[in-house]
Amino acid sequence: MDAWPNLADIAASVNSGKSKAANLVEKSLVVLAEHKDFDVTISTLEERARTRAYEIDKQVESGKNAGRLAGVPFIAKDNFLTFGGKTTAASNILRPFEAPYQATAIEKLEAEGAICIAKSNLDAFAHGASTENSDWFVTKNPHDKTRVPGGSSGGSAAAVALRIAPFAVGTDTGGSIRQPASFCGVVGYKPTYGLVSRSGVVAMASSTDVIGPLTTNVEDAALVLDIMAGRDELDSTTIERHKSGYTDLPLGLKGKKVGVVAEYFDDSLQPEVRQVIVSAIDLLKKAGAEVSQVSLPSLPLALAVYYIICPAEVSSNLARYDGQRYGHFAPEAKNLEESYELAREQGFGAEAKRRIMIGTHVLSSGYYDAYYKKAQTVRTKIINEFDQAFKAHDFLVGPVAPTVAFKIGEKTADPLSMYLADIMTAAANIAGIPAISVPAGKDGDLPIGLQIMAAQGSDRQLLGFAKSFEEIAKW
Repeated sequence: MDAWPNLADIAASVNSGKSKAANLVEKSLVVLAEHKDFDVTISTLEERARTRAYEIDKQVESGKNAGRLAGVPFIAKDNFLTFGGKTTAASNILRPFEAPYQATAIEKLEAEGAICIAKSNLDAFAHGASTENSDWFVTKNPHDKTRVPGGSSGGSAAAVALRIAPFAVGTDTGGSIRQPASFCGVVGYKPTYGLVSRSGVVAMASSTDVIGPLTTNVEDAALVLDIMAGRDELDSTTIERHKSGYTDLPLGLKGKKVGVVAEYFDDSLQPEVRQVIVSAIDLLKKAGAEVSQVSLPSLPLALAVYYIICPAEVSSNLARYDGQRYGHFAPEAKNLEESYELAREQGFGAEAKRRIMIGTHVLSSGYYDAYYKKAQTVRTKIINEFDQAFKAHDFLVGPVAPTVAFKIGEKTADPLSMYLADIMTAAANIAGIPAISVPAGKDGDLPIGLQIMAAQGSDRQLLGFAKSFEEIAKW
């Protein structure tokens, strides 16, 4: 189908009575059915979505404003707790789970009139970079069905690229919004750590998990962020939102000091990706940005740090899914003991088990100092290097991933090769800084995103810079 209008325009049309929320929901469900073969969603929330659309239309008819996202359909990654269906995190162990409450981010979006129509596929518990670790199925790339959409928010990125809904929400722990956004050709935004509440979102690694939007343009990403951002008493790690919000953005590229991260341009970078990113940087120069190279010497260690700290936190967060207190897999078991055993053995997929074992190992007696403590020390060093870089530069840029979307099955036999897909995104999570993937070009039919990063708390400036780049890139 044709592109959706901007989110603000959709809401304005619904609030004015020109459009009906009910029609928008039906339109979205039709497009979803037409693209069923891409395996984008795990479940649909049709009944609740239609009920909410009816309520919004009645609200408008009574003369009331239904919110800044009135009638806008959206898709939530299936690790967000929502009403109207199950929340599985794409894992067998949560197949029967129905949430007793909703994620704070979902509540905030619904309070502004947005309507969740479906739950998108992901790597189970968000462990992966391709959606191939889903216990349900593999989502296909919208531009080439033989390739992955990225991960772990692959279903959310594909849904936006396929125009199933005008926006989706995802989680980014080591690149899980930005990498699929790059592979699918959409905008993916990772806010400053703590800017959006994680309450009601199935945890992966609590010190790097971030909630963010996937959209077709930066303006829409800014609006969704503006609605979700802010403190939440249910999440003690949340921070204050900017007093000016995130929709009236500071625009312009001239005079901005931009650092090109040298460590992202090594031999692992695919020539086609390099060419697109260099061309994007040239556009910034022509627009008046002051571009120079910057080096973060510890950056090559970021992925190793991430894959020590992340599994350590995974092993802790997944401990609750023991088949007894929480998590269930086998109602057909002959007895309760067999059910518990099957839950532990079959409920977790291979990648979840791998990360639990790695995490337990690095936290164990005799290895804590050698691995986990050392990784946290290097993490601090990486944070300090980013801080130094941002004293001389307003923004840092580079590729999102070293390659375009890879073939389905290409990396599944080699977990280390799969982990390398996060090599250019994990550092932003380790440092807690905001980062965005904006479409910058293509290799044939396959999209390539430009990654832009800013200092902690500089989300407003980053979104304004990204929007300004988007306007000159005209991808």
